[in-house]
Amino acid sequence: MVLRKVLIIDDEENILDSLKGVLEDEGFQVETAKSGTPGIQKVRKFAPDIVLLDIWMPGDDGLHVLEKIKGINPDLPVIMMSGHGTVETAVKAIKLGAFDFLEKPIHFDKLLVMLEHAFELESLKKENKILRDTIEGEEQLIGKSAGMVHLRELISLTAPSNGWVMIRGENGTGKELVAKTLHRESLRAKERFVAVNCAAIPDELIESELFGHEKGSFTGAHERKIGKFELANGGTLFLDEVGDMGHKMQAKILRALEECVIQRVGGQDSIELDLRVVCATNKDLKKEIKLGNFREDLFYRLNVIPLTVPSLRERREDIPLLVRYFLESFSGNRKIDISSTALEALQTYPWPGNVRELKNWIERACILSSGNDLQWTGLDRDEAAPESPDLASPQEKSLREARANFEKQFILKVLAENGGNVSKTAQHIGVERSHLHKKIKAYGIDISDQGGTG
Repeated sequence: MVLRKVLIIDDEENILDSLKGVLEDEGFQVETAKSGTPGIQKVRKFAPDIVLLDIWMPGDDGLHVLEKIKGINPDLPVIMMSGHGTVETAVKAIKLGAFDFLEKPIHFDKLLVMLEHAFELESLKKENKILRDTIEGEEQLIGKSAGMVHLRELISLTAPSNGWVMIRGENGTGKELVAKTLHRESLRAKERFVAVNCAAIPDELIESELFGHEKGSFTGAHERKIGKFELANGGTLFLDEVGDMGHKMQAKILRALEECVIQRVGGQDSIELDLRVVCATNKDLKKEIKLGNFREDLFYRLNVIPLTVPSLRERREDIPLLVRYFLESFSGNRKIDISSTALEALQTYPWPGNVRELKNWIERACILSSGNDLQWTGLDRDEAAPESPDLASPQEKSLREARANFEKQFILKVLAENGGNVSKTAQHIGVERSHLHKKIKAYGIDISDQGGTG
């Protein structure tokens, strides 16, 4: 468990000692400072969760120090303390952003209640932000196929634990959505979900991005930066594209995960970690280990609970559900429906980009469609679409002819990919072998030309 951190800034040593003793007995991690300048330095380095600040001190008084603290971290709660404060001073402190005002001599019970209220308010703010983020476009794991039912069952079993999870799946299958679902259903749901794209961080910025840095620690470090690991502390850290990270990054992450401690670049303080790690990859990491591209010790550290997200080709029966879900998302105030012909064409297409590609195509079709009936031809207007057979040609006079041409070209393409093997082709495109034979016969396809067998 990560201890709450309290910073006390007061010029009276007996007050510092007594407050420090009481708060440490209550389970807080406490640092002290005797004046404003060292107090500001500890705000930067110690990163407290709350500050107890005396108003009357030599040098900068408490109100000036309060302004500087709010300049560093506007959300940091500050409780002002004074033995001879006035109503005017208290009002000014509140206007400058103080959380509350405490009179000396300090009544410890009152202080502890005030601290409890401050942390409750912080928790509510954090929870509200999470709820807002959730409402702003939460997607769901949609599908009734066996693969998706099994995946959701594993998520339900896995989410409440603190076990680390490795998610495997092709690009576009929804691995990050699985990670977010794990977090949302976990005991850490009220804390942060922080995603790191492991393939996108240059070697020279690894430590700064992951662990943060102190002001002035290197050229360009104008302010203190909180790294991804520290941001995720208490919550979930999602390491996306973990199979694409370089050797230097692998070593840094392995050490941090094994020790559960980090230091900001240029910092002296050790920061203890309490987080859940979920990672994702589209690669076969055991093969990458043999090739020398991925550390075996890191693989076994991360691969506690493996989950696999099926490709869209493996769950074609889910396409109608996904189509209707995306139609609701992108149709706006219009009521757009999809024809059975277009839906059948969508179920036949191989979708190399998986759910992400389907989502993009539905969005494009909603934009390009002028009526209330979504047709397959609406998906064919983008010449930059992924590799696929021609869906229509200028010579075709009707949708029926266009569909027949598409099916023939698609069957020819997949037959060629499977060496003319009809059984493999039927399995690949998700139809019965007998049904495919009928299509081959109807379109006059000679499988011997494909070098294959029935």
